[in-house]
Amino acid sequence: MPKIIALAGKGGVGKTTVGGILIRYLVEEMRVGPVLAVDGDPNSNLNEILGVKVISTIGQARELMKKDVPTGMTKDVWFEYKVHEAITEGRGFDLLVMGRPEGPGCYCAANSLAKQSIEALKGNYPYVVVDNEAGMEHMSRLVTQDVDYLYVISDPTPRGLLTSKRIVELIGELKLTISHSYIVINRVRGKDKDRETLLEMAREKGLTIMGLIGDDEGLSEADAEGKSVFELPGSSVALTDAYGIFRETL
Repeated sequence: MPKIIALAGKGGVGKTTVGGILIRYLVEEMRVGPVLAVDGDPNSNLNEILGVKVISTIGQARELMKKDVPTGMTKDVWFEYKVHEAITEGRGFDLLVMGRPEGPGCYCAANSLAKQSIEALKGNYPYVVVDNEAGMEHMSRLVTQDVDYLYVISDPTPRGLLTSKRIVELIGELKLTISHSYIVINRVRGKDKDRETLLEMAREKGLTIMGLIGDDEGLSEADAEGKSVFELPGSSVALTDAYGIFRETL
């Protein structure tokens, strides 16, 4: 059975970047590829983080399903074909982007069909990494109800920590089975004393923090230059900190 890893958090905390670093860790450090990466955020940019170009998405397939299903073919079979067509091959991973539907209407039917297709697909991969939009509802209705590892990503702000706490609380309200969940604070600045103050603030909110990822100027520069996480040097602060967390948790 594949291991399902999901990432959640509010917008702007660097969740997708951490997800990209995780995929690099699985491919290069654990050598467990190919990994299936699923970009579940309608504002998708995981492909840019991974350095691949996306040709088609599930959102586009949803629009085509209204008019392009051939006579004699069921929507289920046609959509499964489109899911396979939407897979982008990368270095040690395959990427599937959900995307945003281009027209009006409910996305529920496409979600349901995509979930069936991904369930069929995931058996071909040792690990599936899902980058979600904010919150947990999207994951519960889209990809899977069973998650082996959940990383809730926060930034070092009271609002970021509060959002992380709400996500953790929401897990109990949804029909999700999560074997292991961890809160990680990203883009942390300051010295050890400042970090201890941050951890104390988290403890006051009832949160247990798995690890901290330092703010990385090199990562920001690489992002501005359009470089992928696979081009980060081994000395990268973000890479080093994130790898330390993954070694302890996976």
